[in-house]
Amino acid sequence: MSEHDAVTPRRTPPVAVVLAAVVAVQALLMLWFAWPAQKAEPRDLPVVVAGPQQAADALAAKLGAAREGAFDVTTVADAAAADAALTDRTAYAAFIVSQPVASLGDKPAAAGVEVHVASAASPAVATALSQLAAQMQAQFGQPGGPAVKVVDVVPTSADDPRGAGFAGSFLPLILTSIGAGVVVALLARSRPVRVAAIVGYGAGAGLLAAGLMHWTGVLAGSYLGGATAIALLTGSIAATVAGLYALLGRPGIALGAVLAFVVGNPLSGLATAPEMLPQPWGEIGQFLPVGAGATLIRSASYFDWAGATRSAIVLASYVVVGLILVATAGARRRRPAPAEAAPELVAA
Repeated sequence: MSEHDAVTPRRTPPVAVVLAAVVAVQALLMLWFAWPAQKAEPRDLPVVVAGPQQAADALAAKLGAAREGAFDVTTVADAAAADAALTDRTAYAAFIVSQPVASLGDKPAAAGVEVHVASAASPAVATALSQLAAQMQAQFGQPGGPAVKVVDVVPTSADDPRGAGFAGSFLPLILTSIGAGVVVALLARSRPVRVAAIVGYGAGAGLLAAGLMHWTGVLAGSYLGGATAIALLTGSIAATVAGLYALLGRPGIALGAVLAFVVGNPLSGLATAPEMLPQPWGEIGQFLPVGAGATLIRSASYFDWAGATRSAIVLASYVVVGLILVATAGARRRRPAPAEAAPELVAA
């Protein structure tokens, strides 16, 4: 072999350069994951005020002035309408004025105010608003008067009152669903098998995960509702990863993982609420699988599917588009090139 025929060794970047790049990515990920949680606070959080018109208007004005931009306040006729807003998931809390505001200087009597919350929608928001009730007692209440009463209209699981277990359960759901999409992308060879594998995975994951979450007390309410919502969440992630692989090849796997986990998880509002995140990021998160999945699981489990329409459409769209890509783009990528015609042999 001549000197020119020798194979030139492939140059690899120095280890220091690679590690520096890893550290830079690590720093960016830390900032990206920490920033939404650090900046979480009420931003146009929908609440309602109910009671006599004059008293309700006065309390609504005080809420608006207490923290500018924190609450989107709507007044309703009575406590029944206020509780309906909570069960319909159009509000996170209701302030019920049960008597005309009594004057003590310009302070309303605390005995006439109740705070109704729905911790199943967001334990973090319910806790924050319960603390606000205590502040109202200190700010508005009569000295020595009764505390502002807090009523949980739609409570979350008694075994997971802070929602920590619910939020923590999403990490394995996300990672295993990404893994399922990779398995389907790399190992399933026919279109029917790929489609059936994704559908079967979503159904199985939903039934099993919902059962485990109910057994551990992380989730309560409707088992079938929770299982259906989890099936849509896990199926949407797996279908997205497999579909992007069918469309783009191996880079599609990385893109699907970034979409589902790196981007979707911090913007989901999973541990707080979408309205607690800086906007428009909280709203964007509701159009990604994890954010839509968290909303749908809560709606299906505790609220009889109230407020579930958008999140169900979002997840179903990921599933359908992913399956279409798996069935069509994958077929085009795997279609063999036409064989060249062999040259005819001519007899001498």
